[in-house]
Amino acid sequence: MTQRIRQCVESLIQQSLKPYLDIPLVTSDVIKHIHLIDGHLDIAIEFNFPANDIKQSLEETVKQGLAERSDITTLNIVVNWTVPTFPRLTQIPALQQVKNIVAVASGKGGVGKSTTAANLALALAQEGAQVGVLDADIYGPSQGMMLGVAEDARPETIDDKYFKPLIAHNIQVMSMAFLVTDKTPMVWRGPMVSGALQQLLQQTLWQSLDYLIIDMPPGTGDIQLTLAQKVPVTAAVMVTTPQDIALLDVCKGIEMFHKVKVPVAGVVENMAMHVCSQCGHEEPIFGEGGGAQLADEYHVPLLGSLPLDLKIRQQTDSGKPTVLAEPDGQIAERYRVMARNMAVQLDKITESMSSGPTISIADD
Repeated sequence: MTQRIRQCVESLIQQSLKPYLDIPLVTSDVIKHIHLIDGHLDIAIEFNFPANDIKQSLEETVKQGLAERSDITTLNIVVNWTVPTFPRLTQIPALQQVKNIVAVASGKGGVGKSTTAANLALALAQEGAQVGVLDADIYGPSQGMMLGVAEDARPETIDDKYFKPLIAHNIQVMSMAFLVTDKTPMVWRGPMVSGALQQLLQQTLWQSLDYLIIDMPPGTGDIQLTLAQKVPVTAAVMVTTPQDIALLDVCKGIEMFHKVKVPVAGVVENMAMHVCSQCGHEEPIFGEGGGAQLADEYHVPLLGSLPLDLKIRQQTDSGKPTVLAEPDGQIAERYRVMARNMAVQLDKITESMSSGPTISIADD
């Protein structure tokens, strides 16, 4: 009898998750226990990714789906979530408070990487996760402005050695922009940039983070290699637009992460479709289906696609990205679905890997 109820609950979970998640789950793994005693059914469900937005809907779906069963008189269902820690991060003292590090990267500039990083971080926070953002684009830091941090804001120093991250929209944020003025050019060679990244990452007092999102500079240079050599990154997320030149560059980025043993959690396709604000006509002005083809080629999921929309740029420039500015809008929901898809992939990577990324040198 309990086995039939379990199968029914698994089916109800799958049904409930369809609007919220594009990546399939093994639903038996999220059911921690099902106990039926004298007509009282007790169910415990636990996800390995933040699920605040899913929790109430899931509870209601399961209750409704089991309401007509004559063998159940009372039902208690508990839905929780706990984000697992990427194993190698526990070996770095400075990052003991960080469970996962995600590098949001792109092959070229101008594809919306920083905007995507900011909205993904905010979407995870809305789901209930503790989130931090490190702006690693040393030459062109933008996360401070995007997240509404005041121009003159400076991090507090502890013992003249550590920085306390600034807080913006309940997210911990650190950026080179907080240490210099917006008129100061970063005229640095590669080793200086790599050193600055390590200092920002390991001398910031991150507190109890489920996810640290690192907004990477575009390309495949020193910072990407430094990150792979020095930091156990859980995975990278690649941001692209559909046109051929952007896809060519993001292929190089994926290949680079593969060479340094950093898994790619998925691809985000930005500016996939333009919707006319006057007539509603849709047109793929940068090409069509490129992100999906790229994801298929490299056997990674397409985490989501976003339209070319003026409001995304306007809201981010104002310091209140779309997930905050229009939380009930369609674009904000796209970001939340992407964030959930990414979190599921990170959990799969953490489960399958016993060691973090290391640098790999090959003749090819």
